[in-house]
Amino acid sequence: MNPHSVTRIAYHYLDTGRGDPLVLLHGFTGSSATWDEVVPHFMQRFRVIRIDLPGHGRTPAPVGPTRGALPSVAADIAALLRHLNAAPAHLLGYSMGARLALGIAVLHPDVVRSLILESGSPGLATETERAARRAHDEALATRIERLGIEAFVDEWEQLPLWASQQQLPDYVRQRMRAERLRNSPSGLAASLRSMGTGAQPSFWDALPHLTIPTLAITGALDEKFTAIVRQMCARCPAMTHQIIEGAGHAPHLERPLEFARCVFGFAAC
Repeated sequence: MNPHSVTRIAYHYLDTGRGDPLVLLHGFTGSSATWDEVVPHFMQRFRVIRIDLPGHGRTPAPVGPTRGALPSVAADIAALLRHLNAAPAHLLGYSMGARLALGIAVLHPDVVRSLILESGSPGLATETERAARRAHDEALATRIERLGIEAFVDEWEQLPLWASQQQLPDYVRQRMRAERLRNSPSGLAASLRSMGTGAQPSFWDALPHLTIPTLAITGALDEKFTAIVRQMCARCPAMTHQIIEGAGHAPHLERPLEFARCVFGFAAC
């Protein structure tokens, strides 16, 4: 059976290595290439499955906000993992991918062996917050469509969220930029409208009921998400928190060896 016949979207994925399945879900503006720094480490122990999320990399943008909504994408990923005989899997998500990974664990716990959330959140707690974020994301989506991909990436890379990445080697930053530029304005805009933080359901109330072993990783320099994860841990007995010193929002890029050690220490037990 073709994987595309079990999902609503024709997902592009890379399936390499041997061992327990480890599924990697990237963040906004990323792709499966996001994980290039850490995949060589992971392949020593895991079967690594990297998935391009809708509107990113080689996976097309969803047709309509419902099909690309987080619950629909979560159902797609769950179906794909079952089709690949990769369930239950260790699920590792970064930023947007972490929100999706948490959604999969809440909605389809049978496909998740353990959960690793890098710089993630459960969404926004109130409808007022979600409505304000949807308006922000719609404005950004419209701006991406108007600016085009290169001008948008120029602006995106100047956000304070990425300040700590100035310490990265030039070749890493150039590769990150090339990865972002390979995305299309229409794909990123569709992703914001359907899977943005304001569009997704809140999973805050699900946290006390989550029994899947969960590791949350943040960079010490990313004060916002470190604070969010501390709030998550207070609600979720199954969750532990690892802070990586010297890293910001993307520890897998900024401190890849330390990040890989955290993942191994948690998932390879």
